[in-house]
Amino acid sequence: MFKDRIEAGLLLAAKLKKYQNDPAVVLAVPRGGVPVAYAVARELGFPIEVILTKKVGHPMNKEYAIGAASLTDYFIVPHEEVSEEYIQQELKDIRTRLKEMYKRFMGDQDPEELEGKTLIIIDDGIATGNTILGTVYVLRKNKPGKIIIGVPVATQSAVRKLSKEVDEIVAVIIPEEFHGVGAFYEDFVQVSDEEVMYYLDKLRELRKAG
Repeated sequence: MFKDRIEAGLLLAAKLKKYQNDPAVVLAVPRGGVPVAYAVARELGFPIEVILTKKVGHPMNKEYAIGAASLTDYFIVPHEEVSEEYIQQELKDIRTRLKEMYKRFMGDQDPEELEGKTLIIIDDGIATGNTILGTVYVLRKNKPGKIIIGVPVATQSAVRKLSKEVDEIVAVIIPEEFHGVGAFYEDFVQVSDEEVMYYLDKLRELRKAG
């Protein structure tokens, strides 16, 4: 049981220490992953980015993911009943929303160069792994050196699924029984946009000072 996301991030940072000398970038999944990623990036001295990807939903059921998109790339699992026109319109809509989020969280800061880097994707926990899998597929197009997933807690099935797709998945707790990510935190309140910006600004100041 973690006290909060910061404590979880500190425990995760200890497990990720072996990557300390890599040219690494911490990629935080908003919003809950940001405080965890902040603690990791602060401890290990890595730059942080908010990773912005959204799933592309099926036209008949938006909850059913047929792919994922970032600001620069996307991947789609072909479906006969899904037209190219629909996909292009979805990509346009998703990217408009992602641009707004990027501007809000990262301001005018240029995105980190990801090619050849060790990318450490961080969230506050993983239940199924499906959403983060979409993120991994999109990130692969940046030709990173390694892709690592770091989380305080993950289900056994998610670890099995994701470990086939990345260089390593690092989890502090992989429980026998899982009743939702929040069950492993004493404090699991929703993270606001303001908190996301607070942590990102704080880390920027620390990096400038250091």
